[in-house]
Amino acid sequence: MKALESHAKNMLKAAGLYCTRARLCVIMALLRENRPITQEQITQALDAPFDRVTIYRTLDSLGKADLVHRVFLEERACHYELSHHCSKTQCHPHFTCTQCGQTHCLTDLKLPLAHHHGYVIQRQQVRLAGLCPQCR
Repeated sequence: MKALESHAKNMLKAAGLYCTRARLCVIMALLRENRPITQEQITQALDAPFDRVTIYRTLDSLGKADLVHRVFLEERACHYELSHHCSKTQCHPHFTCTQCGQTHCLTDLKLPLAHHHGYVIQRQQVRLAGLCPQCR
């Protein structure tokens, strides 16, 4: 637990952010989960009680510092994860199992940034769906 907290503090320090209890708890929850999760799931995973507004503002400040980003929207719920596996223009692919609903980060899968007939692509996100190894 101490190593996780130390890592989270280092991430905040490197981003030039104050180490508030809410920021520390949110980053630690995302580190523990290691997959995209909703704001509600983040709240449930926290070690301390925070209201929804605090969590929203914390995610917003972490997003502006490029520590956390919104990965995708599913059933009107944004999913968040740490940005450490992504670049400014490209997020690693994600795989969602259509049977169990779990989303997995495919950080070892690299897809080229696509350019197409005059379109200016500012950010690429890929989400794949199918059956995970456990459900197959």
